[in-house]
Amino acid sequence: MINKIGLFVLILFVYSCGNTVSSKISYPVIPSSVSFAGEKVPLEEQDTKERLERELLVNQNYHTSTMLIYRHIGRYRDFIISILKENEVPEDFFYLAIAESSLNPNAVSSVGAMGIWQFMKGTAEGYGLEINNYVDERRNLAKATRAACRYLKEAHKEFGSWTMAAASYNRGVRGLKSAVEAQKESNYYRLYLNQETYRYIFRIIALKIILSNPGDYNFDISEKDFYPQYKLKIVTVKETISDLPEFAKIHKTTYKDLVLHNPWLKTGKYNFDPSGKSYDFLIPE
Repeated sequence: MINKIGLFVLILFVYSCGNTVSSKISYPVIPSSVSFAGEKVPLEEQDTKERLERELLVNQNYHTSTMLIYRHIGRYRDFIISILKENEVPEDFFYLAIAESSLNPNAVSSVGAMGIWQFMKGTAEGYGLEINNYVDERRNLAKATRAACRYLKEAHKEFGSWTMAAASYNRGVRGLKSAVEAQKESNYYRLYLNQETYRYIFRIIALKIILSNPGDYNFDISEKDFYPQYKLKIVTVKETISDLPEFAKIHKTTYKDLVLHNPWLKTGKYNFDPSGKSYDFLIPE
C-alpha cells in the first residue's frame, strides 16, 4: 500500500513539473510605436517603456478578467464609440471605460463610484445624471457616456492634452493641476504622481494593445467569440408604473430582464414614479 501511495505521489510530482514548464510566462510584445488618443507615447524614454511593459505583463496574465472583457467588447464597443464620435472625443477613451469597470454596468468601487464610467455621486449630478429613489443614471450607459464626454472635453480644454484629460479622470482636475503647478511640468509621462494615476494611462494603453491584438499576448480568441448584441426596442415611459413585474409581462419579458437591460433602475422597488419626466426603457424584441 505504501509503495502504491509513493508511486502516485511521484506521478503527481512529474506531472506538475511538466505542467510548470509548458505554462511558462512569455515576454510581452512591446510595439515599436504607441499612441493614445492621437498623442505619441515616448517609448524612447526607458522609464516610459518599463511602465508600459509592467502593465502589459500584468494584463496579459489576468487571463480570466481579460478574456471576459474581450467577450463583452462586441456588446458595448460600437455603442460607446458612436457616442464618443458624436461628441468629438477620441475613440481610445473606450479603453478608459474598460480600465474603469471592465465593461460591467453594475460595477461599484470601494469608495462608491458606479457604472461603466465609474462616476462618484457628486460628480455625476454635476454632469446632469439623475440619482433618486427610483433611478441611478450612472448605470445608464448612454447618459453616463455623454456625461463622461462632457467631463473629458472640459479637462482637455484645461490641460490641452487628451492624455492629461484621461489622467485627470483618475486624479481629478484639481489634483492633477496642483501637481502640474508644483512640478512645473505639464507632460503626463514626466510627472511624479500618486501610484494609481502614475500607472493609470499605461493600464489603459496596455488594454488597448492587448485587446486589439489578443493573439500576440497568448489569448486564443477573436471577434467570433464576442458575446452577441442584445436585440432591444425603446419604450418611453411618462406615467407612474405601479407594478414593474406586470409591466414587464405586458411587454413579453421578465422583471429580471427588465433590470438587466435597464440597470439604472434601482432594484428592490417594484414600482416606478417618473415624477413628470420621461424615461426610455430598453425591452427585448
